[in-house]
Amino acid sequence: MPRLPLPALLAVAVALLPTPVPANPPTKPALPGLTEPADYLLPNDALMIPFKDQVPLVFVTRNQPEWAALTTFFTDATEKAVDPATGEPATRRAVRVRVPLGLTTAPPVPLENPMTLAKWNLGKRLYYDPILSTSGAVACASCHSPDKGFSDQKRTSTGIGGALGGINSPTVLNAGYNRLQFWDGRALTLEDQSQGPVGNNKEMFGGKADPWEEAIFRLRGTPDYVKAFAEVFGHAPTRDAAAKAIATYERTVLIGNGLHDRAEAVMRKRVTDEESGKFELTAADYDAALKADKGAVPADATGAKLLTGRTLFFGKARCANCHSGDTFTDGGFHNLGVGVDKEGGLPYTEFGRFAQLRTGHKDTSLVGAFKTPGLRGLLATAPYMHSGDEKTLEDVVAFYDRGGNANPYLSDKLRDTAAEAAYLKARAAGRPVDLAVRTFGQSKKPIVPLKLNLTADEKAALVLFLQALDGEPVDPVVADPAKFVK
Repeated sequence: MPRLPLPALLAVAVALLPTPVPANPPTKPALPGLTEPADYLLPNDALMIPFKDQVPLVFVTRNQPEWAALTTFFTDATEKAVDPATGEPATRRAVRVRVPLGLTTAPPVPLENPMTLAKWNLGKRLYYDPILSTSGAVACASCHSPDKGFSDQKRTSTGIGGALGGINSPTVLNAGYNRLQFWDGRALTLEDQSQGPVGNNKEMFGGKADPWEEAIFRLRGTPDYVKAFAEVFGHAPTRDAAAKAIATYERTVLIGNGLHDRAEAVMRKRVTDEESGKFELTAADYDAALKADKGAVPADATGAKLLTGRTLFFGKARCANCHSGDTFTDGGFHNLGVGVDKEGGLPYTEFGRFAQLRTGHKDTSLVGAFKTPGLRGLLATAPYMHSGDEKTLEDVVAFYDRGGNANPYLSDKLRDTAAEAAYLKARAAGRPVDLAVRTFGQSKKPIVPLKLNLTADEKAALVLFLQALDGEPVDPVVADPAKFVK
């Protein structure tokens, strides 16, 4: 190989050197008085709570041995750890978070946002403080209130200056388990979601400048917040840090331990005692749970009715096709025909998940598709659907019983595909077709909603089972806006 001259070798060597990391990002034009960038800053470790004094929050689930010994939602403990900066061992305080019965896994926590008690306290304070809105009148809790199932129990939310939003406010209950956030899935994480309302001119933003710069300017003018952000993040308040703190709090908004969960616990103990290995719920298991505590179900509830409701949920009513897992959601997006006009058309505002997909990745099966919500905490989060159109659980069951609303993109899970195939076969053969079938587009594609044909008693039993999923109220340590943990 030919040798490079010395100047060329030096040039290559310089190019391979690591680029120096600036102390903080370049300052961009900001509000007067906002001397450092609002989005993010790099930490000064000297400002932060020392490692040995940081109190991690650790989720504990039912399948972990220590769960049974935890008597409160937040329980003090100690842990042995190693300071990553010094390598020194430390024994420090930790808080165990008792994940409610029925939730068999912990909410996922991003590696870049580990949960600590100080961060949780900061996030909780931000969640209930209207300082993040330009009017100083709207907080996260305005539309996601603990006394309203961490929603607002309205068809659509009212934000800054009385502005009316265009969509139902989704609950924060168990939102830490969501695969994607918002009804259309436009946010990947709670950290992403928590940034959205501040920049929405129908929710919390009413100014002309950058909304987050305004919010950070106000936070930096509040000494208590300046101190708290420095202790948790090692720098002044920023958008990145505020999002992380709020998400930390929201991950602990957990609900479980419903009547159905308690019946399953009864069943598992019974099967273990019997050594039968037959893990199947019976009416007697529900009766035993009812005897201990009826919870959210009506006084005339029986184990037999609950078992019927459960059988319908996983069978004839087809609910489990989309509502599965611990929080009873597949995390997916489906077109139910909510928001269609009389002709079955969808305005762009109702395009849902499709509208959020990147160009080059548009999937037409997701036109009009919205997120499958979880089914825990239903009694406190009415009205239902992303539109808030269904006022009661009975209304929701009736909606599904008729198969949703016909439109060109109705989910396969709600369609009578056999009837559609029969229609196409008859049409191709020149035979008479069912005139009640609606067709769409130039190809006159038939769409037949699948009717469940539930009886009145079956509908009542299904509603009863949904009530049995409700769960105990969120623990006061989380739900009481005035309660902070030292």
